[in-house]
Amino acid sequence: MRIVMLGPPGAGKGTQAARLADHFGIPHLSTGDMIRHAIASGTSVGISAQAAMERGELLSDELIVTFVDERIREADASMGFILDGFPRTPGQASALDAILAQSGSAIDSVLELMVDHAVLLERILKRAEVARLSGRTVRRDDNSEALNVRLHAYAAETAPLSKYYQDMGILKAINGLQDVDAVTQSALSVLRSGRSSPMTAPTLS
Repeated sequence: MRIVMLGPPGAGKGTQAARLADHFGIPHLSTGDMIRHAIASGTSVGISAQAAMERGELLSDELIVTFVDERIREADASMGFILDGFPRTPGQASALDAILAQSGSAIDSVLELMVDHAVLLERILKRAEVARLSGRTVRRDDNSEALNVRLHAYAAETAPLSKYYQDMGILKAINGLQDVDAVTQSALSVLRSGRSSPMTAPTLS
C-alpha cells in the first residue's frame, strides 16, 4: 500500500503516518528523515544535499525527488510506504508518479487531514507550553504569527496538489478534529471503504 499524507502544520499528519505505518508494517517516510538518511549513508545525493545546506541553500525539487526515488527503492519499501511531507506541489507529485510507473506501481491513496485554523493554533500553543514547562526548547515557529504564515503558505501550495489527487480519484479527506485514536480509526476506515470521513471544512482566515 502506497499512501501520501497531506495536512497543514499542527494537523498531526506525522503522528497518523507513523501509526498507519505500524499498522500496515510499511515504512513511514518523511522528507527530513530521508535527507538525514542519505547524508548519514554517504550517498552521492546525500553529499550534494549536505553541501547545499552548508551553503545555506534550499534543496531543489530535483534533489528532493532523487532522495525519494532512492528511498522508495530500498527493500523495506517494496510492499509500500507512507510519505509525509512529500510531494508538496503538483510538479513533485507528477515526478513521483513517473518514478512509480517505472516499476508498474502507483500511489493508492492520499489522505488529507482537515483541521480548523483555531484548533491548529490551540494545538501549537499547547505544544509550546508543554515544551516550556518541561524545560525543552520551544520551536521558534510555535506562535500565532508564524502559524498564520505557515497556514496560508500551505493553503497556497497544497490547494493545487489536493486538486491534482482529487482529479485522479484517490484523495480522501479525514476529519482531523477528532482525538488521535479516532483520527487513526477514520483513516483506516477510509482506506478500507474508499470514502472520506465526515468533517468540518478548515478555516484559514
